[in-house]
Amino acid sequence: AIDIFFPDIIKEQNRELRGTQRAISRDRAALEKQEKQLELEIKKMAKTGNKEACKVLAKQLVQLRKQKNRTYAVSSKVTSMSTQTKVMNSQMKMAGAMSATAKTMQAVNKKMDPQKTLQTMQNFQKENMKMEMTEEMINDTLDDIFDASDEEEETQDIVNQVLDEIGIEISGKMAKAPSAARGLPSASASTAATISDEEIERQLKALGVD
Repeated sequence: AIDIFFPDIIKEQNRELRGTQRAISRDRAALEKQEKQLELEIKKMAKTGNKEACKVLAKQLVQLRKQKNRTYAVSSKVTSMSTQTKVMNSQMKMAGAMSATAKTMQAVNKKMDPQKTLQTMQNFQKENMKMEMTEEMINDTLDDIFDASDEEEETQDIVNQVLDEIGIEISGKMAKAPSAARGLPSASASTAATISDEEIERQLKALGVD
């Protein structure tokens, strides 16, 4: 019950403190007005040479200024009290939030069984590993089924490409052969055959093809 009504009490106190602060400000304004009037009266009495009246008025002025200073002190105290009530209100709100959070955590902890949670996580990890192993086995099987023919086709394509490149290079070398060789057909044919064999062997070895 105290927690329920405490915010209302704080609000009521703040309203009273604000009302007190306004009353003090009005009293101070009235004192300042009287202060100015006394100062004028003292100046008039001083001009006329009435020292006794000046003394009486001066004593009143001193008392009035003391009272005005007291209003500043009281106003400062009221302001401090208002700040303290605001701080208390904020603290009570935080305490209420912490209480609600603690209750929620208690409810969650009651519903949550650490052993069951751990078992659930372990089961998830185990089933996940099974799924990954199954997926890997299926992929390996599919690779065995389809990759064999694909590898043969890729190998044949590479061999055809190499042979085409070798033919282009041999043609280029034969075009650059010396003109004297043209008069000797047997020698020219032997040289061309030698170059062809060497180039083919070199290109195949470079590509790793036996």
